[in-house]
Amino acid sequence: MNKVYSDAHAALSDIVADGQTIAVGGFGLCGIPEQLILALRDTGAQHLTAVSNNAGVDDWGLGLLLQTRQIRRMISSYVGGNKEFERQYLAGELELEFTPQGTLAERMRAGGAGIPGFYTKTGVGTLVAEGKEHKEFGGQTYILEHGIVADVALVKAWKADPSGNLVYRKTARNFNPMVATCGRITVAEVEEIVEVGQIDPDRIDTPGIYVQRVVLNATPEKRIEQRTVRAS
Repeated sequence: MNKVYSDAHAALSDIVADGQTIAVGGFGLCGIPEQLILALRDTGAQHLTAVSNNAGVDDWGLGLLLQTRQIRRMISSYVGGNKEFERQYLAGELELEFTPQGTLAERMRAGGAGIPGFYTKTGVGTLVAEGKEHKEFGGQTYILEHGIVADVALVKAWKADPSGNLVYRKTARNFNPMVATCGRITVAEVEEIVEVGQIDPDRIDTPGIYVQRVVLNATPEKRIEQRTVRAS
């Protein structure tokens, strides 16, 4: 099966709708599917719940969807570096569900594995635990976290084949493997597409069974969030 689409807009045009939950890979600006995010913005979809480690920066990544007020709710672990995020949250315009990073990754992995919930010690005794079921195991307290299943998942990979098998590159892997598994429909933006069989099976990070659509972005724009240089 050839899962390759002509571009990001074509890949999203018939699967994105108002009110959906969209999971997005990336950590800061590293490993974000920038062209898919732009295409998501251009769909005009409203009242979205975005599941992502963070919301990009003010003028890139998911920050672009905050500018257009398309995100109603964020499930996230880090919100620094985005002034518009801060403004909307403090003004009561944006709902926020804070989730520790490891818990967020496991919630997406669990959703993709068909696991509805799991218990973790992370967050016990903090605001994260408020309103959640508590249970004791071995004399220690754990809280129940629910798996996440997104309507659409957007990921960034280094390489793919037409069957949707993905390979990530170094730290750009970050949340992408978990995001890829938790989407009912997963769309991958990649820098290179090779023929089926050219990827060593032992090098496949995300099997094509999890990926429904692939788009090529051969010239990605890899921005640096905070550039620090040594004085000359």
